[in-house]
Amino acid sequence: MFNSILTLIRGRAYDAEQAFMDRHAVPLLAQQIRDAADAIQSARRAVAIAIAQNEQEKSRHAVIVGRIADLETRAVAALQKGSDELAREAAEVIAQLEAERDASEKAQAQFTRTIGKLKATVRASEARLQELQRGERLARATEQTQKLSEACDDNSGLATLDEAEETLARLRAYQDRCEITASAMKEMDAANRPGIVIEKLASAGFGAPLGPSADDVLARLRERMNSAA
Repeated sequence: MFNSILTLIRGRAYDAEQAFMDRHAVPLLAQQIRDAADAIQSARRAVAIAIAQNEQEKSRHAVIVGRIADLETRAVAALQKGSDELAREAAEVIAQLEAERDASEKAQAQFTRTIGKLKATVRASEARLQELQRGERLARATEQTQKLSEACDDNSGLATLDEAEETLARLRAYQDRCEITASAMKEMDAANRPGIVIEKLASAGFGAPLGPSADDVLARLRERMNSAA
């Protein structure tokens, strides 16, 4: 039973760890990429140092080869003049220089192999880093898109748009009803006013006119004119 509990605890701890990794995958990826970029930069520096050391070794090798050639020329001259002892001293130095020359050549060969491997590693690592950086940009864009999608799907946020549209529709319907009601009330008020009804009847020729007409005014002016004559 105790072992089962421990196993369950480890299982839940693993699930929690994986859930944590999933939630923070993007910033974790970004930090890992920065660490990888730093490591690649260190590898570049290592390549540069190896190249510089190899160039120094080449210069040293050239000096050694030059000294050997010079001593050989002088040793031959000593032998030609019978100075065997001096020639022997020169030969001993030449032997030492040749050992140093051989060691320098081995060092150069090792540097060349190491530099080649380091350059290949750096090139491959740079390609992988660029791919990771492109992947990180895509992951960030996807994360932002998902956040926007979640915001659009969140009823507590954008769902108020539906409510606002319904409110606007009710408001417009209410305003239309108010306008229709006001117009109908005006018509009913007009129909219920006696003066307005009498005016309509008089205008239609039913009953005495409510005021003088143009014909009445002309008739009155003619009558005044005839009386004056």
